[in-house]
Amino acid sequence: MNNFTSVTMFFLMGFSDVREIQISHAVLFLLLYLAAVLGNVLIITLTSKDHRLHTPMYFFLQNLSFLDLCLISITVPKSIANSLANHTTISFLGCVSQVFFFFLSATTEVSLLTVMSYDRYVAICHPLRYEVIMSHGACVQMAAFLWVSGVLNAILHTASTFSIPVCGSPEIHQFFCDVPQLLSLACSYNTVELVVIGLSLVIGFGCFVFIDISYIHIFSTVLRIPSREGRSRAFSTCLPHLTVVTLFLFSGFFAYLRPLPKSPSRLDLLVSVFYTMVPPIMNPVIYSLRNKDMKMALKKL
Repeated sequence: MNNFTSVTMFFLMGFSDVREIQISHAVLFLLLYLAAVLGNVLIITLTSKDHRLHTPMYFFLQNLSFLDLCLISITVPKSIANSLANHTTISFLGCVSQVFFFFLSATTEVSLLTVMSYDRYVAICHPLRYEVIMSHGACVQMAAFLWVSGVLNAILHTASTFSIPVCGSPEIHQFFCDVPQLLSLACSYNTVELVVIGLSLVIGFGCFVFIDISYIHIFSTVLRIPSREGRSRAFSTCLPHLTVVTLFLFSGFFAYLRPLPKSPSRLDLLVSVFYTMVPPIMNPVIYSLRNKDMKMALKKL
């Protein structure tokens, strides 16, 4: 841990050095951030106030919205401020906190999306046993386990990432402190963090397989529904959710499995947008604007 004081400041290189592009980036990110904050705060408010939304699905959705707020808030505001002030530095402690909260949010979100797919599987495929399987006590225990495991995983990633000192200029070619770029600054291969990342990716892939299996069962059950309207409603909810999950996981897989090029690549910046900004923006659209119960709760607010 004595190597932690070897660097006191990192330089975030961002998208461009051109002032006009920096301003455009700041405006775009600000609009996306405000949309994500508004959508997720609205979901948390509605699911808390309307007693009809006190169900397992909306309980997990409330946790998901809070995680999405954390995920987008630890990266985007700093990037916006840097662009507007033309100032691209972040303190060592600030970088450490970004890594910790990013992994806390990302890890817990993957696990939560997996639990939500299981909730939909039980609700559609085993409706008579739903209240027993997804009881309030079971939901609270699952949520507690997800948060605790997320915190432990974040501590492990953060400690191993910063266990090796930085050599050369501490320039991070990213708009936030992302681990692949941090590892490229290390004086030697960070074997511990590479192993931890490998385990996380394996777990993430396992969650993706579990989600796919759940939706295969869901779709096979939905196709047997005689009502065309019922099938359409089920597909309109499940397919966007599956799309966002796939985009989130595979953009993360690409970023963490792809060897960094010798020269900075804009592709890495673009890919990181998909796993830091797209889910917090899209989830409120999927679960509120397309949801009848949420629309009714919004009218009563």
